[in-house]
Parts: sequence; C-alpha cells; structure tokens
Amino acid sequence: MRRALVLGPLCAFCALTLSGCLLGPDYSRPQVEVPATYRFPENYASDVANTEWWKQFDDPVLNDLITAALANNNDVKIAAARVDQFLGQFVTTRAALFPQVSAGLDAARERVSTSSPLFTGVQNPVFNSYQLALSASWEIDLFGHNRRLTEAARASLLSTEEARRGTILTLVSSVASSYINLRSLDRQLEIAKATTASRAESVHVFELRFQGGEVSQMELAQSQSEYEDSRARIPQIESQIAQQEDALSVLLGRNPGDILRGRALGELAAPAVPAGLPSNLLERRPDLRQAEQDLVAANAQIGAAKALYFPQISITGLLGTQSGQFSRLFTGPARVWSFAGSVTQPIFEGGAIAGQVKQAEAVQQQALYTYRKAIQVAFQEVDDALISSQKLREQFEVQGRQVQALATYAHLARLRYEGGYTSYIEVLDAERSLFNAQLSETQTQAGVLVSYVSLYKAMGGGWVVTAEGMTTQQAAHAGDAAQPVNGTNGTVEEVK
Repeated sequence: MRRALVLGPLCAFCALTLSGCLLGPDYSRPQVEVPATYRFPENYASDVANTEWWKQFDDPVLNDLITAALANNNDVKIAAARVDQFLGQFVTTRAALFPQVSAGLDAARERVSTSSPLFTGVQNPVFNSYQLALSASWEIDLFGHNRRLTEAARASLLSTEEARRGTILTLVSSVASSYINLRSLDRQLEIAKATTASRAESVHVFELRFQGGEVSQMELAQSQSEYEDSRARIPQIESQIAQQEDALSVLLGRNPGDILRGRALGELAAPAVPAGLPSNLLERRPDLRQAEQDLVAANAQIGAAKALYFPQISITGLLGTQSGQFSRLFTGPARVWSFAGSVTQPIFEGGAIAGQVKQAEAVQQQALYTYRKAIQVAFQEVDDALISSQKLREQFEVQGRQVQALATYAHLARLRYEGGYTSYIEVLDAERSLFNAQLSETQTQAGVLVSYVSLYKAMGGGWVVTAEGMTTQQAAHAGDAAQPVNGTNGTVEEVK
C-alpha cells in the first residue's frame, strides 16, 4: 500500500514532465492563396512528373552523364555532409530530454600539513582516497523549453534534407541543360564550317574570274569579306564549346576536359510536358518544403524563448563508494549517496527574456513571409516555363519555314546572278540571311528542349527522390565514406 502511495504520484509527475505544457504557438500550415490552374496551361500535359524524365531525350550518353554527376558532384556531397551535421545537432539537442548518467573512478594520494592547528596530532599525514560513483542529472522539462528546442532542431534537420534535394534537382537540370547547349553549339559549329567551306569555294571561283576579267575587284572583296565573317565565327563557337565542356565537367565532379557526345541536337526526343495542379507544388518542390520547415523551426523557437520565463527544475543524484583503502572500497561502510533537487526562477533579468521572445517572433515572421514569397516565385517559374515551352515551339516552327524560304532565295539569287540579272549584293544578302537564320534556328531548337528541362525543374515531383536514391546507390557502390542517415533512401523523414 505504501509503495502504491509512492509510485502513484511519481508516475503522475513523470507523465506531466514528458507531456506537460508546451508554451508558444503550435505550428499549422499558413493559409496561402493557390490558383486553381496555371496561367498558361498545357493541353497535352502527361502525368510523368515522377519519372526519370531525362531518359525521355533518348540519349544514353546524357543518362550516363547525369548518373555520374549524381555520384560525384561535390555540391551534392557538401549538401549530404550538411545533413549529417544537422542530424548530429538534432541528436545533441534531443539528448537534453533524457537523464544524463555518468560513472567515475577517482584515486588520490595526498599529504596534509602537520604544522597546521587543524591537523595537530595526525599520526600519518599521508593518506589515500578512492571513490567509485555513478551520478545522474535530469532537467525536468515541465514547461517545454527543451521539447521546443528539439522540435526546432528536427525542423532544421528536415529543412537541410530538403535543401539537399533542391541541390539534386538543380544538378540534374543543369547537366541536362548544359548538354543540350553543348549539342547546340556543336550544330552551330557544323553550320559555320559548312558555310565557310562554301564561301571558300566562291572566293576561289571569284579569284579565277577576277584574273580573267569577268568580275570586278569589288565583287571579289565582297566575297572575301563574307568568307572571313563566317570563318571568324568558328573560333568564337569553339571557345564557347570548350567553356561549356569545362562547366559540364565540374558538374560531373571532375577536372575540366572533353565531354563524350551522344545523339545530335536534331535527334534528341522532346520529353512530355508534366501535368500537375498548382496546389501540388507545396509538396513537390523541395525549396517550398525547405521554406516550410524553416517556418516550423522558427515557430518552435518562440515557445522555447517563452519557457525561459518559468522555473527550471533539475534533479541530481550520486551513488557510489568511498574509502581510504582500495580493499575496503566495496564494503558496506564505504557506501555514499546523495540526492538533490533545484528550482531556478528568473526574477529580474533586465528584459533579456522579453528580448529573446521578441527576436524569435520576428524571425518567425520573416520565415512566414519567405515561405509565402517562395510559393509565389514557384508559381511564376512554372508559368514562365509553360509559356516559354509553348512559344519557343511556335518560334521554332516559324524559323524552320524561314530557313527553307531563305535557302530557296539564296539558290535563286545565285542563279539570277550567274544569268546576269542581278548584282552580287543580292547573293550576299541572301546567303548572309540564311547563315544567321540557321544559327538562330539551332539556338531556338535547343531553347525548346531546355524549356522542358526548366519545366520539370519548376514543377519538381517524385523524380527528385528517384535521383536522390541514385546518389545513395552510387555512393554505396563507390565505397563512399559518407553513409546515408536514418530514413528511406538515405533521407531523414523518419527522424522523430
């Protein structure tokens, strides 16, 4: 009966401690204005946002490049290391919720002064001291200070994990865009070299005709000018190709160098447009989930700051043995123990706690507005990508017809010149327009493909988790020292 009288209040006290009052506001997702549809909806959208969309380009080389980037990119490894850092921070913060137990063994030999009146008559001033003790301390989180700090640390950990996924999203998009731009530059170089070769033949013919007195020196100079113009484009494009290769090499996590090519620009298949509602962005984009976790952390810090107004209660205890002789250390008379409790209540702190509460509330407001702005920017990016995809496709079709018309115009202009019906100026104008139109068409063709990449990046989706799993698999296959943290696919979603 007596045991029940003791254990009953003790159990009630522990229950109150573990689930007692939590100060500050509990988090709830803020209301945000979400449009029903995007401003520029796509009529032919498909539910492919959760697939490895880059494989739709049907280029094995691009697939290999993305796989290599996910395995070796240093930004991804930095982001993973930050996740480990915040996981350690979360575990450290959460440890304050539990009793802290330690053990110690002390051994000492000392001599006291025989001339001191306190030790008069001491027969042997030299003595030994041995102590073996088990100590424990526990801060009772009655008002939720440590629980709020743990809540904030967990949210910061999840925010860092979302930042890692955002890095992966950006990496995959950047590799795909860089590869497309590289193939575009390759095609522009082909056009420039073909045009230069054609103009070199014209210059040679004009030199022969000039020597024969059939054309004037002005016409020869015009032909040479156009030849040098197209020839000057070649080193310019070659420089851009080398720079693009270097940038892509860094994305792959290796030193600058050559990049293997796969399908030509015109052979790359266009991916399907991903479908989705605007409301889905809140769950599909890592940056929005990251901003929300930052808001959760800031919200929890308010409660942690308000808890400082209330008493801090702690319990300490010690159980062990102490003796002057090691052989008697484990005997009954050598036992020592102590239990103590303390309550600390702030009375006057000059407004320090009020300042911390005010600071936490201001940070929470910043996080709230940052979250709302991130959502608006996300809607903008999707709309921009949708309209860019639509209009670039229309532009590419128009430019294709323009190139065909200019090719016909250049052919007829040369025939008219050879027949003596027009001046060489008309031929130069037609060929110059054709050359520039071909370069513009190639750039637009690449822009169409890049717009699909931008759209997948803007919409996010389950493909980010798939890519994240690829980083974990590649790291494990390579024997990377960095191990995935708790959770599915190396994530920290299961951290409690």
